[in-house]
Amino acid sequence: MHHKGNLMVIGGAEDKAGECKILKQFIECAEHGNIVVMTSATEKPEQVGKDYAEIFMRLGAAKVEVLDIPNRQIANQARICEALNQAQGIFFTGGDQLKITGILGGTMADTVLHSRYAAGTIIAGTSAGASVMSSTMIVGGASDETPAKDALSMAPGMGLIGDVVIDQHFAQRGRIGRLLSAVAQNPHYLGIGIDEDTAVLIDEMGCFRVIGSQTVTVVDGQPIAFTNVSETGTRHPLALFNVVLHVLPAEFSFDLRQRRPILPGRE
Repeated sequence: MHHKGNLMVIGGAEDKAGECKILKQFIECAEHGNIVVMTSATEKPEQVGKDYAEIFMRLGAAKVEVLDIPNRQIANQARICEALNQAQGIFFTGGDQLKITGILGGTMADTVLHSRYAAGTIIAGTSAGASVMSSTMIVGGASDETPAKDALSMAPGMGLIGDVVIDQHFAQRGRIGRLLSAVAQNPHYLGIGIDEDTAVLIDEMGCFRVIGSQTVTVVDGQPIAFTNVSETGTRHPLALFNVVLHVLPAEFSFDLRQRRPILPGRE
């Protein structure tokens, strides 16, 4: 699993009024340069775009451009691609992750996003913008139910990072059950559950560091000894033996390739 560039995946509801640790780190990774805010996911692009533009300017961005891409025709426009090519940081807001993939998938803007990421541009996403980063994403499912095979629905994501499945608003919405269900269906994927006001910053070596006030939960299904996921019918509770679970607060890291947590200050 190789990651070029930096990826910041935020669990939603990040601090926008206090220290703004997460958003400040994003601006630093973008070297206080030009920021593009992508509002495709949200129902209120003008308000959300304006709010983030004000915050990023306050935190020291050189310039902020809000790109509202409401349909695929606009996603193929040269001006959109040009704006993305000029960006040192690209930020996806929250909303509905299927809107992001449905509007951007396979367009010229999508191609430019991937090439910018490969060139080292920092790309960040919060809430729905976080879920969309992986190759396979969770798009629905009850948060507070018993783990079951059909407790969630999944769809292809943008594929900036492979071999993981990401869930957000994690502790706040009790989503451990649906992340376990996702990993049971494909134990090759690492499940990453990110709490609110918490983010992971993933480097090109495939290691992430936790930033923010809450925690990140990593579910590793590779050692699963038994699961009934292939036998269960509708709404049938899931059986899982031997799942490995890690909980990581700020400054702890995780090596996605070796599947191991790292203490602060260690490599």
